[in-house]
Amino acid sequence: MNKLIGILGGTFNPIHYGHLRMAQELVDALNFSEVRFIPSANPPHKAIPDVSAAHRAEMVRLAISDNPMFTLDTRELERAGASYTIDTLISLQEELGKNIRLCLMMGSDAFLKINTWARWQELLDYCHIILVQRPNLADQPKLPEELTALLHDRYTENVDDLTSKTIGYIHMQAITPLDISATKIRESYKNDVSSRYLMPEKVIEYIGSHRLYG
Repeated sequence: MNKLIGILGGTFNPIHYGHLRMAQELVDALNFSEVRFIPSANPPHKAIPDVSAAHRAEMVRLAISDNPMFTLDTRELERAGASYTIDTLISLQEELGKNIRLCLMMGSDAFLKINTWARWQELLDYCHIILVQRPNLADQPKLPEELTALLHDRYTENVDDLTSKTIGYIHMQAITPLDISATKIRESYKNDVSSRYLMPEKVIEYIGSHRLYG
């Protein structure tokens, strides 16, 4: 059977249970052979995080250390310049081979802006896209026409399509919505509010020992 590999990129500033639960539910629902967590070193659509890429990657490593289905992939930290998803997908395909099915995981809010990404029209030449609904998006803006057309042309509800074809499909998967955000976690540290039960204890201990976000 062809292997599906989930790709979850982000700043992970810090990683939290929202990321981890989403990844686990997609492993279970789509039968991923693994999920690669890929911290962004220089996110092109965000300000460079105050916390270093090395710290953010180490928090990911700690958070996923007890799950054999999860892997830390630091290729974006080792690459100079902005961390473009298209470059990451190309390097993954070159490393893993064209028979591996890469599944780029993202929230529906990120998909709304995917047409601002570098070479976004080429993304589906290297992967499938798996969309998940973010919580509390009742006022989500309308999808741009070019993305509406893309969804119309590439959307599938059939999970088997993801294994039958190496690239090119968009699939939406329902998950348990956890209203946890890295922004709120960072604010909780500034306001001296406990972040317990929002992240793995190992991550909380690391943040405390390195005095991050305070």
